[in-house]
Amino acid sequence: MPNSEQQQPRGFLNPSLVRSISFWITSACILVAVLASLLAIWKFAGTDILWRTVATCAVIGSGTVAFYWTNVLFGKTMD
Repeated sequence: MPNSEQQQPRGFLNPSLVRSISFWITSACILVAVLASLLAIWKFAGTDILWRTVATCAVIGSGTVAFYWTNVLFGKTMD
């Protein structure tokens, strides 16, 4: 008899793997955006590069988080 307190992970793909990949991609996007901001502050990069980099990281990071939530939302339950 399965333990009712121990629920199976929910997700179409492996939720643990998706969460791990989402964490690292989002963390990398934050790191790149901070690095680009620091380069722009110290005048090693122009503001055009800064805004393009930050916008790209925001889109990639948001897409990754949205993918994770979609995986959990539409995933299979192991009842």
